[in-house]
Amino acid sequence: MPRADLPRQRLLTLWFPQLPLDRILRLQAVNLLPSRGGGQAELARVTTRPQAVIHDSGQALRLRSLDAAAVARGLRPGDALTDARARVPELQVHREAPELEAALLASLADWCDRYTPLVALEAPDCLVLDITGCAHLHGGEAGLMADALARLQRQGFAVRAAIADTATAARGLARHATSAQQPAVLVPEGEVRKALAPLPLAALGIAPETVAALSAVGLTRIADILGQPRAPLAARYGLELLRRLDQALGEAGESISPRLAPPLILAERRLFEPVARLEDIEAILLSLGGQVSDALERRVEGGRLFEFTLFRVDGHVQRLMVGTSRPLRGGAGLLSLFRQKLKADEGALEAGFGFDLLRLAVLEAQSFAPHQTSLEGAGDDATADLAGLVDRLGARLGLARVARFLPVDHHLPEARVHLVPAASVADAALAWDCEPRPGEEAPLTQPLRLLVPAEPVDAVAIVPEGPPLRFRWRRALYRVVRSEGPERLAPPWWLGAGGAGRLPDVPGEAVHMPTRDYYRIEDEEGRRFWIYRDGLYERETADPRWFLQGVFA
Repeated sequence: MPRADLPRQRLLTLWFPQLPLDRILRLQAVNLLPSRGGGQAELARVTTRPQAVIHDSGQALRLRSLDAAAVARGLRPGDALTDARARVPELQVHREAPELEAALLASLADWCDRYTPLVALEAPDCLVLDITGCAHLHGGEAGLMADALARLQRQGFAVRAAIADTATAARGLARHATSAQQPAVLVPEGEVRKALAPLPLAALGIAPETVAALSAVGLTRIADILGQPRAPLAARYGLELLRRLDQALGEAGESISPRLAPPLILAERRLFEPVARLEDIEAILLSLGGQVSDALERRVEGGRLFEFTLFRVDGHVQRLMVGTSRPLRGGAGLLSLFRQKLKADEGALEAGFGFDLLRLAVLEAQSFAPHQTSLEGAGDDATADLAGLVDRLGARLGLARVARFLPVDHHLPEARVHLVPAASVADAALAWDCEPRPGEEAPLTQPLRLLVPAEPVDAVAIVPEGPPLRFRWRRALYRVVRSEGPERLAPPWWLGAGGAGRLPDVPGEAVHMPTRDYYRIEDEEGRRFWIYRDGLYERETADPRWFLQGVFA
Protein backbone atom coordinates (compact mmCIF):
# COMPACT_ATOMS: atom_id res chain seq x y z
CA MET A 1 0.00 0.00 0.00
CA PRO A 2 1.30 3.52 -0.76
CA ARG A 3 2.47 5.61 2.16
CA ALA A 4 0.13 8.38 3.24
CA ASP A 5 2.85 11.04 3.00
CA LEU A 6 3.74 10.18 -0.61
CA PRO A 7 1.68 11.13 -3.67
CA ARG A 8 -0.17 8.29 -5.32
CA GLN A 9 1.46 7.14 -8.54
CA ARG A 10 -0.32 8.37 -11.64
CA LEU A 11 0.31 6.99 -15.11
CA LEU A 12 -0.75 8.15 -18.54
CA THR A 13 -1.05 5.66 -21.38
CA LEU A 14 -0.99 6.80 -25.01
CA TRP A 15 -2.27 4.16 -27.43
CA PHE A 16 -1.84 4.55 -31.18
CA PRO A 17 -4.43 2.14 -32.65
CA GLN A 18 -3.35 2.63 -36.27
CA LEU A 19 0.33 3.53 -35.94
CA PRO A 20 1.43 1.58 -39.08
CA LEU A 21 -1.10 3.42 -41.22
CA ASP A 22 -0.35 6.77 -39.57
CA ARG A 23 3.26 6.33 -40.71
CA ILE A 24 2.10 5.83 -44.32
CA LEU A 25 -0.37 8.74 -44.27
CA ARG A 26 2.23 11.11 -42.83
CA LEU A 27 4.68 10.17 -45.57
CA GLN A 28 1.99 10.77 -48.19
CA ALA A 29 1.22 14.18 -46.75
CA VAL A 30 4.90 15.14 -46.96
CA ASN A 31 5.96 13.47 -50.21
CA LEU A 32 2.98 13.02 -52.52
CA LEU A 33 1.84 16.62 -52.76
CA PRO A 34 5.10 18.11 -54.11
CA SER A 35 5.86 15.18 -56.43
CA ARG A 36 2.56 15.03 -58.33
CA GLY A 37 1.37 17.52 -60.88
CA GLY A 38 -2.25 17.47 -59.69
CA GLY A 39 -1.46 19.43 -56.53
CA GLN A 40 -4.17 19.53 -53.83
CA ALA A 41 -6.76 17.76 -55.99
CA GLU A 42 -4.44 14.82 -56.65
CA LEU A 43 -3.51 14.51 -52.97
CA ALA A 44 -7.17 14.57 -51.99
CA ARG A 45 -7.94 11.82 -54.53
CA VAL A 46 -5.15 9.63 -53.18
CA THR A 47 -5.91 10.08 -49.50
CA THR A 48 -9.69 9.53 -49.85
CA ARG A 49 -9.20 6.02 -51.19
CA PRO A 50 -9.62 3.36 -48.47
CA GLN A 51 -6.19 2.35 -47.20
CA ALA A 52 -4.93 -0.49 -45.05
CA VAL A 53 -1.68 -2.00 -43.78
CA ILE A 54 -1.39 -5.77 -44.15
CA HIS A 55 0.71 -8.38 -42.37
CA ASP A 56 1.49 -12.03 -42.98
CA SER A 57 -0.24 -14.18 -40.35
CA GLY A 58 1.50 -17.34 -41.59
CA GLN A 59 -1.57 -18.68 -43.40
CA ALA A 60 -2.79 -15.62 -45.28
CA LEU A 61 -2.28 -11.89 -45.69
CA ARG A 62 -4.59 -10.08 -43.28
CA LEU A 63 -5.54 -6.49 -42.58
CA ARG A 64 -3.75 -4.99 -39.61
CA SER A 65 -4.53 -1.28 -39.60
CA LEU A 66 -7.34 0.59 -41.42
CA ASP A 67 -8.23 4.22 -42.05
CA ALA A 68 -11.69 5.69 -41.50
CA ALA A 69 -12.71 5.22 -45.14
CA ALA A 70 -11.92 1.49 -45.01
CA VAL A 71 -13.81 1.07 -41.73
CA ALA A 72 -16.78 2.88 -43.21
CA ARG A 73 -16.84 0.31 -46.05
CA GLY A 74 -17.22 -2.49 -43.51
CA LEU A 75 -13.63 -3.73 -43.27
CA ARG A 76 -12.16 -4.79 -39.94
CA PRO A 77 -8.64 -5.67 -38.69
CA GLY A 78 -7.99 -9.37 -39.11
CA ASP A 79 -9.96 -9.72 -42.35
CA ALA A 80 -8.23 -11.69 -45.10
CA LEU A 81 -6.84 -9.52 -47.88
CA THR A 82 -8.60 -11.57 -50.59
CA ASP A 83 -11.98 -11.03 -48.92
CA ALA A 84 -11.26 -7.33 -48.44
CA ARG A 85 -10.29 -6.93 -52.12
CA ALA A 86 -13.49 -8.63 -53.19
CA ARG A 87 -15.62 -6.31 -51.08
CA VAL A 88 -13.62 -3.09 -51.69
CA PRO A 89 -11.76 -3.35 -55.03
CA GLU A 90 -10.28 0.16 -54.73
CA LEU A 91 -8.62 -0.68 -51.38
CA GLN A 92 -5.02 0.55 -51.33
CA VAL A 93 -2.74 -1.70 -49.25
CA HIS A 94 0.72 -1.24 -47.78
CA ARG A 95 3.11 -3.75 -46.29
CA GLU A 96 3.90 -3.45 -42.61
CA ALA A 97 7.43 -2.34 -41.64
CA PRO A 98 8.09 -3.31 -38.00
CA GLU A 99 11.51 -1.64 -37.88
CA LEU A 100 10.18 1.69 -39.15
CA GLU A 101 7.18 1.51 -36.84
CA ALA A 102 9.42 0.82 -33.85
CA ALA A 103 11.58 3.81 -34.80
CA LEU A 104 8.47 5.98 -35.07
CA LEU A 105 7.28 4.84 -31.63
CA ALA A 106 10.72 5.65 -30.21
CA SER A 107 10.57 9.15 -31.72
CA LEU A 108 7.15 9.62 -30.14
CA ALA A 109 8.67 8.61 -26.79
CA ASP A 110 11.34 11.29 -27.31
CA TRP A 111 8.60 13.82 -27.97
CA CYS A 112 6.71 12.80 -24.80
CA ASP A 113 9.82 13.72 -22.83
CA ARG A 114 8.37 17.25 -22.86
CA TYR A 115 5.89 16.10 -20.20
CA THR A 116 7.97 13.76 -18.04
CA PRO A 117 11.42 12.11 -18.24
CA LEU A 118 9.88 8.75 -17.26
CA VAL A 119 8.55 7.39 -20.58
CA ALA A 120 8.36 3.65 -21.22
CA LEU A 121 7.87 1.89 -24.56
CA GLU A 122 5.12 -0.73 -24.72
CA ALA A 123 5.67 -2.28 -28.15
CA PRO A 124 4.23 -2.25 -30.69
CA ASP A 125 1.89 0.75 -30.32
CA CYS A 126 1.74 2.08 -26.76
CA LEU A 127 3.59 4.50 -24.47
CA VAL A 128 3.32 4.71 -20.68
CA LEU A 129 4.22 7.99 -18.96
CA ASP A 130 4.74 8.36 -15.23
CA ILE A 131 3.27 11.82 -14.59
CA THR A 132 3.38 11.63 -10.79
CA GLY A 133 4.04 15.09 -9.41
CA CYS A 134 4.41 16.89 -12.75
CA ALA A 135 0.84 17.28 -14.02
CA HIS A 136 0.45 20.66 -12.31
CA LEU A 137 3.05 22.08 -14.70
CA HIS A 138 0.61 21.53 -17.56
CA GLY A 139 -2.66 22.66 -15.99
CA GLY A 140 -3.45 19.44 -14.14
CA GLU A 141 -3.94 15.89 -15.38
CA ALA A 142 -6.85 16.80 -17.65
CA GLY A 143 -4.91 19.70 -19.14
CA LEU A 144 -1.80 17.58 -19.71
CA MET A 145 -3.76 14.81 -21.43
CA ALA A 146 -5.73 17.25 -23.57
CA ASP A 147 -2.53 19.03 -24.63
CA ALA A 148 -0.82 15.75 -25.57
CA LEU A 149 -3.82 14.56 -27.59
CA ALA A 150 -4.23 17.88 -29.42
CA ARG A 151 -0.55 18.07 -30.37
CA LEU A 152 -0.38 14.43 -31.52
CA GLN A 153 -3.56 14.75 -33.57
CA ARG A 154 -2.18 17.85 -35.30
CA GLN A 155 0.87 15.77 -36.21
CA GLY A 156 -1.40 13.23 -37.94
CA PHE A 157 -1.70 10.47 -35.32
CA ALA A 158 -4.83 8.66 -34.21
CA VAL A 159 -4.34 8.39 -30.47
CA ARG A 160 -6.30 7.32 -27.37
CA ALA A 161 -5.31 8.15 -23.79
CA ALA A 162 -6.13 7.17 -20.23
CA ILE A 163 -4.84 8.19 -16.80
CA ALA A 164 -5.11 5.86 -13.82
CA ASP A 165 -3.28 4.74 -10.68
CA THR A 166 -1.63 1.72 -12.32
CA ALA A 167 -0.04 0.99 -15.67
CA THR A 168 -2.23 -2.08 -16.33
CA ALA A 169 -5.41 -0.11 -15.63
CA ALA A 170 -4.30 2.79 -17.83
CA ARG A 171 -3.43 0.44 -20.70
CA GLY A 172 -6.72 -1.43 -20.42
CA LEU A 173 -8.78 1.76 -20.27
CA ALA A 174 -7.01 3.29 -23.26
CA ARG A 175 -7.63 0.19 -25.37
CA HIS A 176 -11.14 -0.76 -24.24
CA ALA A 177 -12.83 2.33 -22.76
CA THR A 178 -12.09 4.94 -25.42
CA SER A 179 -13.35 5.61 -28.93
CA ALA A 180 -12.79 8.03 -31.78
CA GLN A 181 -15.55 10.23 -30.33
CA GLN A 182 -14.23 9.98 -26.75
CA PRO A 183 -10.44 9.45 -27.05
CA ALA A 184 -9.56 10.10 -23.39
CA VAL A 185 -10.48 8.66 -19.98
CA LEU A 186 -9.35 10.10 -16.66
CA VAL A 187 -9.88 7.93 -13.58
CA PRO A 188 -9.76 9.87 -10.29
CA GLU A 189 -7.38 8.66 -7.62
CA GLY A 190 -8.60 5.59 -5.76
CA GLU A 191 -11.39 4.73 -8.24
CA VAL A 192 -9.60 2.17 -10.38
CA ARG A 193 -11.81 -0.75 -9.28
CA LYS A 194 -14.97 1.08 -10.29
CA ALA A 195 -13.50 2.10 -13.67
CA LEU A 196 -12.24 -1.40 -14.52
CA ALA A 197 -15.38 -3.33 -13.56
CA PRO A 198 -17.30 -2.90 -16.87
CA LEU A 199 -14.28 -3.61 -19.10
CA PRO A 200 -13.75 -6.96 -20.86
CA LEU A 201 -11.25 -9.38 -19.33
CA ALA A 202 -8.88 -8.76 -22.24
CA ALA A 203 -8.22 -5.32 -20.72
CA LEU A 204 -6.07 -7.03 -18.07
CA GLY A 205 -3.55 -8.07 -20.73
CA ILE A 206 -3.95 -11.81 -20.11
CA ALA A 207 -3.47 -14.47 -22.78
CA PRO A 208 -6.29 -14.86 -25.37
CA GLU A 209 -6.62 -18.55 -24.41
CA THR A 210 -7.41 -17.56 -20.83
CA VAL A 211 -9.97 -14.99 -22.03
CA ALA A 212 -11.65 -17.64 -24.18
CA ALA A 213 -11.73 -20.17 -21.32
CA LEU A 214 -13.29 -17.64 -18.95
CA SER A 215 -15.81 -16.59 -21.58
CA ALA A 216 -16.88 -20.22 -22.04
CA VAL A 217 -18.19 -20.30 -18.46
CA GLY A 218 -19.86 -16.88 -18.68
CA LEU A 219 -17.09 -14.70 -17.19
CA THR A 220 -16.63 -11.92 -19.73
CA ARG A 221 -16.09 -8.74 -17.69
CA ILE A 222 -13.63 -7.82 -14.97
CA ALA A 223 -16.58 -7.34 -12.61
CA ASP A 224 -17.40 -11.03 -13.03
CA ILE A 225 -14.17 -12.14 -11.32
CA LEU A 226 -13.78 -9.37 -8.72
CA GLY A 227 -15.98 -11.16 -6.21
CA GLN A 228 -15.00 -14.73 -7.10
CA PRO A 229 -12.94 -16.93 -4.74
CA ARG A 230 -9.30 -16.64 -5.67
CA ALA A 231 -8.20 -20.23 -5.05
CA PRO A 232 -10.49 -21.82 -7.69
CA LEU A 233 -9.57 -19.13 -10.24
CA ALA A 234 -5.85 -19.74 -9.69
CA ALA A 235 -6.25 -23.53 -9.82
CA ARG A 236 -8.22 -23.48 -13.07
CA TYR A 237 -6.83 -20.49 -14.98
CA GLY A 238 -3.36 -20.02 -13.49
CA LEU A 239 -1.70 -17.47 -11.24
CA GLU A 240 -1.14 -15.05 -14.12
CA LEU A 241 -4.82 -14.05 -14.06
CA LEU A 242 -4.72 -13.07 -10.39
CA ARG A 243 -1.34 -11.36 -10.76
CA ARG A 244 -2.57 -9.14 -13.58
CA LEU A 245 -5.78 -8.37 -11.65
CA ASP A 246 -3.83 -7.38 -8.53
CA GLN A 247 -1.51 -5.18 -10.61
CA ALA A 248 -4.47 -3.45 -12.25
CA LEU A 249 -6.06 -2.73 -8.85
CA GLY A 250 -2.78 -1.56 -7.32
CA GLU A 251 -2.62 -4.44 -4.83
CA ALA A 252 0.58 -5.85 -6.36
CA GLY A 253 3.69 -4.00 -7.42
CA GLU A 254 4.17 -3.09 -11.07
CA SER A 255 7.03 -1.07 -12.50
CA ILE A 256 7.68 0.51 -15.86
CA SER A 257 11.06 0.67 -17.56
CA PRO A 258 11.80 4.22 -18.73
CA ARG A 259 13.90 4.26 -21.89
CA LEU A 260 16.05 7.14 -20.55
CA ALA A 261 17.41 7.70 -17.06
CA PRO A 262 16.04 10.82 -15.36
CA PRO A 263 18.53 13.71 -15.28
CA LEU A 264 20.15 14.94 -12.08
CA ILE A 265 19.26 18.59 -12.77
CA LEU A 266 16.90 20.00 -15.36
CA ALA A 267 16.01 23.50 -16.53
CA GLU A 268 13.65 24.30 -19.38
CA ARG A 269 12.03 27.21 -21.18
CA ARG A 270 8.58 26.95 -22.77
CA LEU A 271 7.83 29.54 -25.44
CA PHE A 272 4.55 30.98 -26.66
CA GLU A 273 6.18 31.79 -29.99
CA PRO A 274 8.67 29.31 -31.54
CA VAL A 275 12.26 30.46 -32.06
CA ALA A 276 14.46 29.50 -34.99
CA ARG A 277 17.35 32.01 -35.00
CA LEU A 278 20.63 30.70 -33.61
CA GLU A 279 21.16 33.91 -31.62
CA ASP A 280 17.85 33.42 -29.77
CA ILE A 281 18.66 29.78 -29.04
CA GLU A 282 22.08 30.71 -27.65
CA ALA A 283 20.55 33.39 -25.43
CA ILE A 284 18.09 30.86 -23.97
CA LEU A 285 20.88 28.32 -23.52
CA LEU A 286 22.96 30.88 -21.63
CA SER A 287 20.02 31.59 -19.32
CA LEU A 288 19.37 27.88 -18.72
CA GLY A 289 23.08 27.37 -18.08
CA GLY A 290 22.92 29.95 -15.30
CA GLN A 291 19.99 28.12 -13.66
CA VAL A 292 21.79 24.78 -13.88
CA SER A 293 24.99 26.29 -12.47
CA ASP A 294 23.09 27.67 -9.46
CA ALA A 295 21.63 24.22 -8.79
CA LEU A 296 25.06 22.60 -9.12
CA GLU A 297 26.57 25.14 -6.72
CA ARG A 298 23.93 24.31 -4.11
CA ARG A 299 24.84 20.64 -4.48
CA VAL A 300 28.60 21.47 -4.31
CA GLU A 301 29.01 19.68 -7.64
CA GLY A 302 30.07 20.37 -11.19
CA GLY A 303 28.57 18.90 -14.33
CA ARG A 304 30.45 16.33 -16.39
CA LEU A 305 27.81 15.47 -19.02
CA PHE A 306 25.21 17.94 -20.33
CA GLU A 307 22.32 17.44 -22.76
CA PHE A 308 20.55 20.25 -24.62
CA THR A 309 17.18 19.13 -26.00
CA LEU A 310 15.17 21.15 -28.49
CA PHE A 311 11.53 20.30 -29.23
CA ARG A 312 10.26 21.43 -32.61
CA VAL A 313 6.63 22.42 -33.13
CA ASP A 314 6.21 19.62 -35.69
CA GLY A 315 7.13 16.96 -33.11
CA HIS A 316 10.76 16.45 -34.06
CA VAL A 317 13.21 16.31 -31.13
CA GLN A 318 16.90 17.16 -31.40
CA ARG A 319 19.44 16.32 -28.70
CA LEU A 320 22.94 17.79 -28.38
CA MET A 321 25.27 16.29 -25.79
CA VAL A 322 28.65 17.50 -24.56
CA GLY A 323 30.99 16.17 -21.88
CA THR A 324 33.79 17.82 -19.94
CA SER A 325 37.16 16.67 -18.67
CA ARG A 326 36.67 18.41 -15.33
CA PRO A 327 33.56 19.46 -13.35
CA LEU A 328 32.05 22.56 -14.95
CA ARG A 329 29.73 25.31 -13.84
CA GLY A 330 28.79 28.51 -15.61
CA GLY A 331 26.54 29.22 -18.56
CA ALA A 332 29.27 30.93 -20.61
CA GLY A 333 31.58 27.91 -20.58
CA LEU A 334 28.71 25.60 -21.40
CA LEU A 335 27.58 27.81 -24.29
CA SER A 336 31.13 27.75 -25.68
CA LEU A 337 31.12 23.93 -25.72
CA PHE A 338 27.78 23.76 -27.53
CA ARG A 339 29.04 26.28 -30.07
CA GLN A 340 31.99 23.97 -30.76
CA LYS A 341 29.51 21.12 -31.16
CA LEU A 342 27.52 23.05 -33.74
CA LYS A 343 30.68 24.09 -35.60
CA ALA A 344 31.69 20.46 -35.94
CA ASP A 345 28.29 19.54 -37.42
CA GLU A 346 26.51 22.44 -39.07
CA GLY A 347 23.48 20.25 -39.83
CA ALA A 348 23.04 19.20 -36.19
CA LEU A 349 20.52 22.00 -35.60
CA GLU A 350 17.56 22.02 -37.98
CA ALA A 351 15.05 24.59 -36.79
CA GLY A 352 12.29 23.82 -39.30
CA PHE A 353 9.23 25.78 -38.17
CA GLY A 354 10.92 26.63 -34.87
CA PHE A 355 11.34 25.29 -31.34
CA ASP A 356 8.71 25.82 -28.65
CA LEU A 357 10.51 24.05 -25.79
CA LEU A 358 14.23 24.08 -24.93
CA ARG A 359 15.68 22.03 -22.09
CA LEU A 360 19.13 21.75 -20.50
CA ALA A 361 19.85 18.72 -18.32
CA VAL A 362 22.81 17.51 -16.28
CA LEU A 363 23.19 13.77 -16.80
CA GLU A 364 26.39 13.27 -14.80
CA ALA A 365 27.95 15.36 -12.03
CA GLN A 366 30.97 15.18 -9.76
CA SER A 367 31.95 16.73 -6.44
CA PHE A 368 33.38 20.20 -7.07
CA ALA A 369 34.20 22.04 -3.86
CA PRO A 370 35.73 25.52 -4.22
CA HIS A 371 39.44 25.72 -3.42
CA GLN A 372 42.24 28.28 -3.49
CA THR A 373 45.59 27.16 -4.86
CA SER A 374 47.67 30.13 -3.63
CA LEU A 375 47.49 33.06 -1.23
CA GLU A 376 47.16 35.46 -4.18
CA GLY A 377 44.08 33.58 -5.39
CA ALA A 378 45.72 32.54 -8.65
CA GLY A 379 44.79 29.14 -9.96
CA ASP A 380 46.70 26.62 -12.00
CA ASP A 381 46.47 28.29 -15.41
CA ALA A 382 48.21 25.43 -17.23
CA THR A 383 45.78 22.84 -15.85
CA ALA A 384 42.79 25.04 -16.64
CA ASP A 385 44.03 25.68 -20.19
CA LEU A 386 44.58 21.97 -20.77
CA ALA A 387 41.10 21.14 -19.47
CA GLY A 388 39.58 23.80 -21.71
CA LEU A 389 41.44 22.41 -24.73
CA VAL A 390 40.22 18.88 -23.99
CA ASP A 391 36.64 20.14 -23.63
CA ARG A 392 36.74 22.07 -26.91
CA LEU A 393 38.22 19.16 -28.83
CA GLY A 394 35.77 16.78 -27.17
CA ALA A 395 32.82 18.92 -28.17
CA ARG A 396 33.92 18.76 -31.80
CA LEU A 397 35.33 15.24 -32.05
CA GLY A 398 33.78 13.44 -29.10
CA LEU A 399 35.44 12.99 -25.72
CA ALA A 400 36.25 9.35 -26.45
CA ARG A 401 38.50 10.47 -29.33
CA VAL A 402 40.61 12.85 -27.23
CA ALA A 403 43.19 10.73 -25.38
CA ARG A 404 46.19 11.22 -23.15
CA PHE A 405 48.85 8.95 -21.69
CA LEU A 406 48.32 7.58 -18.19
CA PRO A 407 51.46 6.38 -16.35
CA VAL A 408 51.34 2.78 -15.14
CA ASP A 409 53.60 1.19 -12.54
CA HIS A 410 55.01 -1.63 -14.66
CA HIS A 411 58.55 -2.80 -15.38
CA LEU A 412 57.96 -3.51 -19.08
CA PRO A 413 58.70 -0.39 -21.17
CA GLU A 414 55.76 -0.96 -23.53
CA ALA A 415 53.33 -1.26 -20.59
CA ARG A 416 54.35 1.83 -18.60
CA VAL A 417 51.72 4.07 -20.16
CA HIS A 418 48.17 3.50 -21.32
CA LEU A 419 46.31 5.65 -23.82
CA VAL A 420 42.97 6.53 -22.20
CA PRO A 421 40.23 9.15 -22.81
CA ALA A 422 41.57 12.44 -21.50
CA ALA A 423 38.31 13.31 -19.76
CA SER A 424 38.50 10.17 -17.60
CA VAL A 425 41.95 10.89 -16.09
CA ALA A 426 42.20 12.66 -12.76
CA ASP A 427 45.03 15.19 -12.43
CA ALA A 428 46.47 13.33 -9.44
CA ALA A 429 46.96 10.23 -11.59
CA LEU A 430 49.38 12.10 -13.86
CA ALA A 431 51.96 12.83 -11.13
CA TRP A 432 55.19 10.82 -11.29
CA ASP A 433 56.79 9.55 -8.10
CA CYS A 434 60.42 9.82 -9.24
CA GLU A 435 60.73 13.52 -9.99
CA PRO A 436 64.24 15.08 -9.84
CA ARG A 437 65.06 17.39 -7.01
CA PRO A 438 65.19 21.14 -7.71
CA GLY A 439 68.30 22.01 -9.69
CA GLU A 440 69.00 18.39 -10.57
CA GLU A 441 68.40 17.04 -14.06
CA ALA A 442 67.34 13.42 -14.29
CA PRO A 443 69.39 11.38 -16.79
CA LEU A 444 67.55 10.11 -19.83
CA THR A 445 68.02 6.37 -19.60
CA GLN A 446 65.20 5.46 -21.94
CA PRO A 447 64.03 7.14 -25.17
CA LEU A 448 60.88 9.21 -25.25
CA ARG A 449 59.91 7.61 -28.55
CA LEU A 450 59.14 3.91 -28.12
CA LEU A 451 58.23 1.42 -30.82
CA VAL A 452 55.26 -0.68 -29.73
CA PRO A 453 55.65 -3.47 -30.49
CA ALA A 454 59.43 -3.58 -30.73
CA GLU A 455 60.68 -4.18 -34.27
CA PRO A 456 63.05 -7.10 -35.03
CA VAL A 457 66.53 -6.29 -36.39
CA ASP A 458 69.43 -8.33 -37.77
CA ALA A 459 72.43 -7.74 -35.46
CA VAL A 460 76.02 -9.01 -35.37
CA ALA A 461 77.99 -9.14 -32.09
CA ILE A 462 81.60 -10.13 -31.27
CA VAL A 463 80.46 -12.56 -28.61
CA PRO A 464 76.94 -14.00 -28.17
CA GLU A 465 76.37 -12.05 -24.93
CA GLY A 466 78.10 -8.81 -26.00
CA PRO A 467 76.75 -5.57 -27.53
CA PRO A 468 76.05 -5.42 -31.28
CA LEU A 469 78.70 -4.25 -33.75
CA ARG A 470 76.23 -3.48 -36.50
CA PHE A 471 72.54 -4.10 -37.21
CA ARG A 472 70.08 -3.80 -40.09
CA TRP A 473 66.75 -2.09 -39.47
CA ARG A 474 64.17 -1.29 -42.14
CA ARG A 475 66.63 -2.28 -44.91
CA ALA A 476 69.28 0.19 -43.66
CA LEU A 477 72.63 -0.88 -42.18
CA TYR A 478 73.92 0.89 -39.04
CA ARG A 479 77.46 0.54 -37.65
CA VAL A 480 77.80 0.88 -33.87
CA VAL A 481 80.66 3.07 -32.56
CA ARG A 482 79.57 3.38 -28.92
CA SER A 483 77.44 1.24 -26.63
CA GLU A 484 76.36 1.24 -22.99
CA GLY A 485 74.88 -1.69 -21.12
CA PRO A 486 73.56 -4.20 -20.64
CA GLU A 487 70.54 -3.33 -18.49
CA ARG A 488 68.90 -6.65 -17.71
CA LEU A 489 65.12 -6.96 -17.52
CA ALA A 490 63.94 -10.33 -16.20
CA PRO A 491 60.41 -11.70 -16.77
CA PRO A 492 57.86 -11.36 -13.94
CA TRP A 493 58.13 -14.08 -11.32
CA TRP A 494 54.60 -15.37 -11.98
CA LEU A 495 55.54 -16.34 -15.56
CA GLY A 496 57.96 -18.93 -14.28
CA ALA A 497 61.38 -19.91 -15.59
CA GLY A 498 60.21 -20.16 -19.19
CA GLY A 499 58.86 -16.64 -19.23
CA ALA A 500 55.53 -17.65 -20.84
CA GLY A 501 52.09 -16.68 -19.55
CA ARG A 502 49.66 -13.79 -19.25
CA LEU A 503 50.54 -10.17 -18.48
CA PRO A 504 47.48 -8.22 -17.31
CA ASP A 505 48.78 -4.81 -18.45
CA VAL A 506 49.92 -5.88 -21.93
CA PRO A 507 47.35 -6.29 -24.74
CA GLY A 508 46.91 -9.81 -26.05
CA GLU A 509 45.90 -13.19 -24.78
CA ALA A 510 49.33 -14.36 -23.60
CA VAL A 511 52.98 -13.42 -23.99
CA HIS A 512 56.34 -15.14 -24.06
CA MET A 513 59.00 -13.00 -22.40
CA PRO A 514 62.53 -14.30 -21.99
CA THR A 515 65.12 -12.20 -20.22
CA ARG A 516 66.01 -8.98 -22.03
CA ASP A 517 69.42 -7.27 -22.14
CA TYR A 518 69.05 -3.60 -23.16
CA TYR A 519 71.85 -1.50 -24.75
CA ARG A 520 72.03 2.21 -25.53
CA ILE A 521 74.03 2.45 -28.74
CA GLU A 522 75.23 5.16 -31.13
CA ASP A 523 76.08 4.78 -34.81
CA GLU A 524 78.67 6.60 -36.99
CA GLU A 525 76.37 9.54 -37.68
CA GLY A 526 75.48 10.15 -34.04
CA ARG A 527 72.05 8.52 -34.07
CA ARG A 528 71.21 6.80 -30.81
CA PHE A 529 69.04 3.70 -30.39
CA TRP A 530 67.67 1.52 -27.61
CA ILE A 531 68.09 -2.11 -28.55
CA TYR A 532 67.76 -5.36 -26.65
CA ARG A 533 68.67 -9.03 -27.00
CA ASP A 534 65.73 -11.33 -26.35
CA GLY A 535 66.83 -14.40 -24.34
CA LEU A 536 69.99 -15.50 -22.54
CA TYR A 537 72.44 -17.42 -24.72
CA GLU A 538 72.42 -21.20 -24.02
CA ARG A 539 70.31 -20.74 -20.87
CA GLU A 540 67.01 -19.70 -22.49
CA THR A 541 67.71 -20.00 -26.22
CA ALA A 542 70.43 -21.14 -28.59
CA ASP A 543 69.76 -18.29 -31.05
CA PRO A 544 68.93 -14.98 -29.30
CA ARG A 545 67.01 -12.43 -31.36
CA TRP A 546 67.50 -8.66 -31.39
CA PHE A 547 64.79 -6.00 -31.25
CA LEU A 548 64.78 -2.21 -31.55
CA GLN A 549 62.63 -0.77 -28.73
CA GLY A 550 63.11 2.99 -29.20
CA VAL A 551 64.97 5.90 -30.73
CA PHE A 552 66.57 8.77 -28.78
CA ALA A 553 65.61 12.12 -30.25
